[in-house]
Amino acid sequence: MARLSSADRRALPAKDFAGPDRSYPINDANHARNALSRVSQFGTEALKRKVREKVYRKFPDIRQGE
Repeated sequence: MARLSSADRRALPAKDFAGPDRSYPINDANHARNALSRVSQFGTEALKRKVREKVYRKFPDIRQGE
């Protein structure tokens, strides 16, 4: 996964985040997969649904288990 510097992260538009308060960046497919992994470990059910919805909308080819 490409490193995302703090300056690059601040420069991302809000649409490139799947969680609240600019959490779970999904600027590329690798970050989107990572967001799914992290939210499945630590997120509430509502947050999991929200992140999955945003990731799958932006990257329709990504599916759990792939």
